[in-house]
Amino acid sequence: MKKLVLTGAAGNLGSHLRAPLAAMCDELLSTDIAESVGDLAANETYVQADVADMAAVKPLLEGADMVVHFGAIVDEKPFEELLGPNFVGAYNIWEAAHQHGVRRVVYASSIHAVGMYPKNEAIGIDVPHRPDTFYGLAKCFAEDLGRMYWEKRGLEAVCLRILSCAPVTNPRAVGSWLSYDDMIQLVEKSITTPITGFSVVYGVSDNDRAPVDNTAARHLGYRPKDNAEQFAEEIYAKFDPLDPQNPSDFRHGGPFAGIPLGASAMGLFHFDEKDD
Repeated sequence: MKKLVLTGAAGNLGSHLRAPLAAMCDELLSTDIAESVGDLAANETYVQADVADMAAVKPLLEGADMVVHFGAIVDEKPFEELLGPNFVGAYNIWEAAHQHGVRRVVYASSIHAVGMYPKNEAIGIDVPHRPDTFYGLAKCFAEDLGRMYWEKRGLEAVCLRILSCAPVTNPRAVGSWLSYDDMIQLVEKSITTPITGFSVVYGVSDNDRAPVDNTAARHLGYRPKDNAEQFAEEIYAKFDPLDPQNPSDFRHGGPFAGIPLGASAMGLFHFDEKDD
């Protein structure tokens, strides 16, 4: 791989991806809205840029083979605050990728695109969108954008519906956990799989209680190795029984399913998790 571009390089997940991606290519261009990301790999460059600004984004993708798009606001906000980075930013990435002949976009989607499904439905990758927030709606938009650019312009895309990628600290994460190692494997497989077309895959580890069905995404070769069941007994002992009438407990979106539209989900609940 000659050149990879990583957006959201300063974020929780992007920071874990930089070194593995640098090892996969001659040149890694990392970008984020932050001023810096600290020390760089020998073949890595960093450019501060706002994904909502096409003039800033377009030059970054010149000569790239693929772009790993993880840059966005990672929380529920009023629609107006998400419009630039999460909606327009996705369009800018796909359109710039098309204009530069980039082969594939690997996109950090989220379970929140389908977050209002109840937990007792083991949903597959082909269920209709059912977003739980404006944040989830942005993920639906980007997934549909990716499908359209594949079908109309031949630009491949792999949309990773990440459930929760952080240490297991709550009952939901016993099913939804995506370990950092499995997250890295998932992104690597999304890059190295010879043909993907438009693909959706759930970003989740091999948890005994995983609430989603990834069977239809096996063509990517993603085989998660970690399992949150090792934390189950300790975690469940720390928490009160879950309430099936509470959307935060019973819906796939967790706390995002239980908050008012536009209200932040981070910090309001005892859920310590990052969804992309």
